[in-house]
Amino acid sequence: MGISLVTLAEYKNYVGITSPNQDTAISAIIPKVSELVKTLCRRTFKDYLDDSKVEYFDGGDVFNPAEAPVLQIQGIEKSIDYGNTWISLTEYTDWVFKKSSQQIVPVNPTRYFEDLINGYKITYTAGYEVLPEDLKLAVLDLVTYYIKNDAAVHSTKAPGTNSVQIEYISTTNMPAHIKRVLDLYVMNYN
Repeated sequence: MGISLVTLAEYKNYVGITSPNQDTAISAIIPKVSELVKTLCRRTFKDYLDDSKVEYFDGGDVFNPAEAPVLQIQGIEKSIDYGNTWISLTEYTDWVFKKSSQQIVPVNPTRYFEDLINGYKITYTAGYEVLPEDLKLAVLDLVTYYIKNDAAVHSTKAPGTNSVQIEYISTTNMPAHIKRVLDLYVMNYN
């Protein structure tokens, strides 16, 4: 698993917990919720801040890095022998990073990266040093959601009866207020 999007201390502060009684349960759910958010949003947010991400492309009009926001592109290399040997491409001569769309575009008369199988290798860092507050709030609320809905089956005993009712959680919908925020951060590769 990658880097968690929130910490135990942040969650406890958010919900007002001061005792360490639930620390183990909360610490177990935070990385899982973080991975769920990363999967739903199709990016990691923090995993490639310090460690570079390397991606391979075959060519095309533009390259769309999988992580955003891109912080720094360490290099783009080209291979004409399927990734066996690499030649460095030069920024502003061979390519330029378009910050507004988070795309790498070619700088050549054809405006196209030629088709080469495993022909381009991009090394870069990306993510948020500080997670946006709305995203952090969605993650914290999702942790609370999973702590309160800790199992797929819940049983309750109606007052004054000897029978137990079993409630099955059958919906796959996440709370709307959380989904709205996560939708803002989904990587769109179009």
